[in-house]
Amino acid sequence: MTSDFAAGNYRFIPAVFQYSSGVAASPGYEIERVRFDKPVPLSEGFAKIAKYIQAAGRPLTSFCACELRSPAAFTDEGFKNFNLHYVKTLSEWGIYDGKTNPVARSNVCPEIAPPAEPSFYAFSFTRPSQNTTPTFVIAGSGESQDGLATYAERTVRYRDLSPDGLAEKVRYVVGVMEKRMAEFEVGWQDATASQTYTVHDFHPVFAEALVKRGAARGGLTWHFARPPVIDLEYEMDCRRVMREVVI
Repeated sequence: MTSDFAAGNYRFIPAVFQYSSGVAASPGYEIERVRFDKPVPLSEGFAKIAKYIQAAGRPLTSFCACELRSPAAFTDEGFKNFNLHYVKTLSEWGIYDGKTNPVARSNVCPEIAPPAEPSFYAFSFTRPSQNTTPTFVIAGSGESQDGLATYAERTVRYRDLSPDGLAEKVRYVVGVMEKRMAEFEVGWQDATASQTYTVHDFHPVFAEALVKRGAARGGLTWHFARPPVIDLEYEMDCRRVMREVVI
């Protein structure tokens, strides 16, 4: 079930306090994605994002998704503390009300040449559009199942890096992407881009779990990075965005 964030002109899939599971632009609007040429530290990134959105004539509440890069994977507690810091700016922007966060997000850790501190890689916001094609961003998800248990307790094939273990992790994450897209009544045939984040060789399952399902319709961008929590091994996100720029 989706919820409407009228102040931002988009719908979202409610999830946890730090992010939503995905966003889709409301009728009369589309999502624009903006990637930084180089990752920008969190506080500086928020300032640059605010400047860009306001220059486009849009309110800060139109901020609907972001892609982060962190120095290394977090512990459960470390991830919680990071998220408590991250949502402070969203509160100031009138987006996070202390309980519900409509902004979709991915947050991964480059294995080689990571940033010195958590940084923005890209962000998305809504803007008026005559385009009638729905645009959306599905948040990043690793192989952890929903619930209140620890990541160790709800991770698919926890610490299993065997070929079968990795294959099951990939299949699970692809299924999560499909489930989230279905909330917006869209699917792989609608996505313009898919991204995956792992340091492991998933080629043995690539054709069967991804290509045949349509998950690589526009190709697949592989970022040599780890999911944000220790012992998660495979993450994905996807989107349909007709306008993308690099700044």
